[in-house]
Amino acid sequence: MININQVIKEMDLEGDPSNHRVVVAMSGGVDSSVTAALLVEAGYNVVGLTMQLYDYGKAIQKKGACCAGSDIYDARLVCSKLGIPHYVLNYESIFQNQVMNDFADSYLRGETPIPCVRCNQTVKFTDMFDRAKNLGASAMATGHYIRRKTKKGHPSLYTGVDLSKDQSYFLFATTKKQLDFVRFPLGSLTKNETRSVAKRHNLIVANKPDSQDICFVPEGKYAEVVRKLRPGSVEAGNIIDVNGNILGRHNGIIDFTIGQRKGIGIGGRKGVDDNKSILYVVGLDTKKNNVIVGPKEFLSCNKIKISDCNWLIDLQQDSEFRVLVKLRNSSQPVIGTIKVNFDNTLAYLLFDQPQFGVSTGQAAVFYNINEISHILGGGWITEAPNKLAETNL
Repeated sequence: MININQVIKEMDLEGDPSNHRVVVAMSGGVDSSVTAALLVEAGYNVVGLTMQLYDYGKAIQKKGACCAGSDIYDARLVCSKLGIPHYVLNYESIFQNQVMNDFADSYLRGETPIPCVRCNQTVKFTDMFDRAKNLGASAMATGHYIRRKTKKGHPSLYTGVDLSKDQSYFLFATTKKQLDFVRFPLGSLTKNETRSVAKRHNLIVANKPDSQDICFVPEGKYAEVVRKLRPGSVEAGNIIDVNGNILGRHNGIIDFTIGQRKGIGIGGRKGVDDNKSILYVVGLDTKKNNVIVGPKEFLSCNKIKISDCNWLIDLQQDSEFRVLVKLRNSSQPVIGTIKVNFDNTLAYLLFDQPQFGVSTGQAAVFYNINEISHILGGGWITEAPNKLAETNL
């Protein structure tokens, strides 16, 4: 049984809940729906907001991704069940300009983007925040699995209790100012507990599967989306080895990511040591339009440059300290030493042990080395030189 008093405590809003309007960002999934249900149960004045990110005619036919047509309908049904107002915001143009276009351009630069972070940075935690404040809300709540705690009068971010669902990697860009306004009621719950609440409230989404794909990339076919958004910009080229030898052809560098092993179209090499016969994508040369492949050792990376850093802690100028850093959402944090420049937006991180398959365009998210659940901040990887950089390619 979920402790509603605990929910109220973690909302961190003074006084009676009924005196506070809370806007819930509702995607139509079980997580945001349960967020709304718990806040209604706790006595808050709840309003549901849903983003429409696609042309309505197309959206109503799209299934299986957040903010799609069927999901908007589910969000409306949940709000009706809970007896709260529900509004749909048309963010199609903003989403196209700030998220989808950035996604396509990033791939064309040879990067591996994370559009969900960009969406949180722009649409959800900027435009949606403004709308929530205009509605007179004391806070905006989301269904993310992450915890917000107030210590010494200042809010901090911590990983969700359910580490299999923790979403801290995608929320590193949440600013201190935004953290004053946003709340995460599910941070202390497991996914099973969330579904139990949904069933207890008889919500239509109680057994709805989680969305697996990027919302505008059906079935994970991101290259098709890039080709559609940037017609004529994707050209065929050569697949070469680390010595510059041509091994084959490709239909566009957007079909490849750093560290990729499968689907390259080049088999292992006969007569070569087993450790070197398996090929990985070790570089993407956008100027010459070459995909460069080589043994795993060429993926070794000792240091990265991180730009547009967002810090949730107070730093001294030119700080240097030890951190845990996540380079992918699914990876375990690794240890390194970070040096931050004078305005704290640029940083360099030296790994204790070389890392493999680090790609620009991804995020580096920092955690407290003495308290792994405490999120310090993060930024975008803009340089990740690997062993290939030592060659003349």
